Amino acid sequence: MRGERGKQVLITAVVLFDLLFLALPTVIILLASFTSGSIVRFPPEGFSLRWYVELVSGGAFLDPFGRSLLVATLATLFAVPAGTLAALALARWRFRTAGLIRLWLLLPFTIPLVVAGLGMMALFGELRILGSLWPVGLACCIINLPFMLWAVSAAVNHLDPELENAAANLGAPPLHRFVTVTIPAVMPGIVTGGLLMFILAFNEFLVSLMLTDARTVTLPVQIYTSIRAVITPDLAAVSAVYVLVALLAVWLLDRLVGLDLFLRAR
Repeated sequence: MRGERGKQVLITAVVLFDLLFLALPTVIILLASFTSGSIVRFPPEGFSLRWYVELVSGGAFLDPFGRSLLVATLATLFAVPAGTLAALALARWRFRTAGLIRLWLLLPFTIPLVVAGLGMMALFGELRILGSLWPVGLACCIINLPFMLWAVSAAVNHLDPELENAAANLGAPPLHRFVTVTIPAVMPGIVTGGLLMFILAFNEFLVSLMLTDARTVTLPVQIYTSIRAVITPDLAAVSAVYVLVALLAVWLLDRLVGLDLFLRAR
């Protein structure tokens, strides 16, 4: 009995330590964002919303924040149909080149981001489309597409094919079956993959650094440029916004899909 009790205490202590270790940097930067001083310091010098007001009143980060939202939205719009159709095809149909296509779609997992970024910079430069935001969204879609495939494939693997067979026996044509049976059945995977794509594209730095310029700089690139000069509390406020976006994504995932279903799908 004593051994079991000691084991439980040890596991609890390790879990609490891990939670503290993971959460402490976030808590520190969140508290530092409310400082009334002019430098990032913990504990903060008083309490003030000064840096949040500056953030939303046209500071250096407002426009890059909007661009990052646009890039993340474009990446999600590109990835949802492409990843959903690819996952359904690879999971349902058996053809000779399926393994090769699956390997090709998963290549972004194995190629370093700096290599992918350089390749897309050269390609988009030849196509003369650098300087726009939509190529950045397309690039974020390409490098993160395996996450969309993973999420939808997990949902497809739990889909009972008899549902589609029943709809076919009732006279439903293929497109009608796809829209009314298949898509609703795999919707948890689509929602999960879409949210993952949005967050990953919103946070993407290295590829965005290579594909943007002063007119199209995104939020991660702007943060990187700012910390090379001086670290001011508005950077802590931007970090708090990142935390808020991540929490919102988790909340949406829980409301739309359910975290228990998401964890079981993994």
